[in-house]
Amino acid sequence: SAEERELTGAYRRVENVRPPEGQGLNDLYVRFYRMAERRIAEQSGRGMVCFISNYAWLDGLSTTGMRERYLASFDKIWIDCLNGDKYKTGKLTPEGDPDPSIFSTERNREGIQVGTAIGLLLRSEPHGEAPARVCFRNLWGKAKRENLRASAGNDGKALYDTLSPVPELGLPYLPAKVDRAYFSWPRLTDLLPAHFPGVKTSRDAFLVDIDRNRLLRRLDRYFDPALSHADLRHQEPEIMTDGARYRAEKIRDRLLERGLNEDLVVRYCYRPFDDRWLYWEPETTLLDRNRPEYRPHVFPGNLWIEAREKQTKSEFDRGYVTRYVGDNFGNGLSSYFPLYLNPDTRSDLAAERIESVENAKPNLSRTSSVYLGEVSGTPESMIHHLIGIIRATAYREENATALRLDWPRLPLPATSARLKASAALGQEVAALLDGEAGVAGVTEGTIRPELRVIGPTRRVGGGGLSDEDLRLSAGWGHAGQNRVTMPGKGDARERDYTPGERAAIAQGAKALGLGLEDALACLGATTFDVHLNEHAYWANVPARVWAYSLGGYQVLKKWLSYREHALLGRALQAEEARTLSETARRLAALALLEPALNANYTAVCIETYPWPRTERERA
Repeated sequence: SAEERELTGAYRRVENVRPPEGQGLNDLYVRFYRMAERRIAEQSGRGMVCFISNYAWLDGLSTTGMRERYLASFDKIWIDCLNGDKYKTGKLTPEGDPDPSIFSTERNREGIQVGTAIGLLLRSEPHGEAPARVCFRNLWGKAKRENLRASAGNDGKALYDTLSPVPELGLPYLPAKVDRAYFSWPRLTDLLPAHFPGVKTSRDAFLVDIDRNRLLRRLDRYFDPALSHADLRHQEPEIMTDGARYRAEKIRDRLLERGLNEDLVVRYCYRPFDDRWLYWEPETTLLDRNRPEYRPHVFPGNLWIEAREKQTKSEFDRGYVTRYVGDNFGNGLSSYFPLYLNPDTRSDLAAERIESVENAKPNLSRTSSVYLGEVSGTPESMIHHLIGIIRATAYREENATALRLDWPRLPLPATSARLKASAALGQEVAALLDGEAGVAGVTEGTIRPELRVIGPTRRVGGGGLSDEDLRLSAGWGHAGQNRVTMPGKGDARERDYTPGERAAIAQGAKALGLGLEDALACLGATTFDVHLNEHAYWANVPARVWAYSLGGYQVLKKWLSYREHALLGRALQAEEARTLSETARRLAALALLEPALNANYTAVCIETYPWPRTERERA
């Protein structure tokens, strides 16, 4: 074991790149790479290494030292990236076609879950002093095995792109998308220093509910001393099953002494556009991670941005905005950055409750405060500007590689006028992301013509909808292990826009200063009718609205998966059916803001505030 530790230890030492993070160096394939590298680079002095392996080493933060070492130890490196990854891409090509594992066969169609790559490393004699030349190509889709075989014997010059690994990104052996100026911009943590990880219940089915009264009925049983542990376990097995940090009976005995506190039933940002009710218990491990340091800062008027230090998926879709306690969205760790902080930092039960931001302090670093003073800005203008930049498609696409590996870096406007204009756009975005606040022209008042035709509920063949028509039974979700909701295929039927829908989009686009084709580029060239069941559907949900992703989730499809009749236990209420219609309109309005958000991002990049690079400059 000491020898094996030394194998991985060689890749833990770095010189000019960020130190390794995480546990990736413990994977066995890394040790085989090290044994092969040692044989060629340190013993033979020349030769080749060629392995097929997990492709995480190509850009993982655990393998920065591995990549730095190979640039020095070898003269040429060829990477055949075979993709086929379940986690980053969902086994789909960039075009959305199936992308199975290279190990998929007729007998084993699943292959393996992780993506793979072939690494070919060459050391010549004499060995050059320059860093190794890295040549890269992607192979996608069902024909990747045939394409790989067909390329054998080719000299490769036309097949591969030459990469220039970027030190600030950890020298990834993948094509890097990042703006030249990106690393001169401040991180989100430099601007809003306080942030808090999201709540993790590990017992969602009991502690979280769409209906407050239904949650209270469960809590009444939990806090009923006449109901034995055994009887409650029969009714609610999830809350009475022990876990790693959870002793169900011991915790219940303690909480029975204190009794139910309905003030701890709070609004909960469970998923994007899916606010629910949570029993937030602060003193025990009833919640797996209750985040007691987070809750005191959730008060009326405060605003939070969801972000992550590292992304598990290739597409950056962070930057959701909420006013409530937030969940830890999906795999990985979500953090929430507030606009204001409660000066009382004691636990929630002891903290003085703040009723407005007037008694709070801004969550700004010293340098952020200096910047706002120079451009006559406010904390609100800062956070709204950040929201607008994060949701700009151009920003996310141009810096896609960097956004996967670290906290977002964001440019600041150099002038008061540009900050004001950028903040105004960001304020529109924040309002659209706030699912429980009305937005004039989108969810209330006179609805804009292009949004009015999006998402109305209709009955197949015409006529009014009955209560029975609102039963969601098209297969959008089902209960998995431990009552975890699993998404289903559902029933979304793609079609062309009707002449009336196209005319409405054209009318609304004109008011926004866009042409019809520009608007369709934002919304999608086709649209979907999204069915509740065989009798009823939401009409005209544009393709890009239907696919819109936030926080790691396809927003509308995720919302539907939790409300399948078999899971919810009832039909949708008319208000809930309207909620999906309104959410589709909000997402459409966000999509139609893309040209303005992109233009604003470009303008900010042209004249960016010079953020201090060193502690001395910041002082």
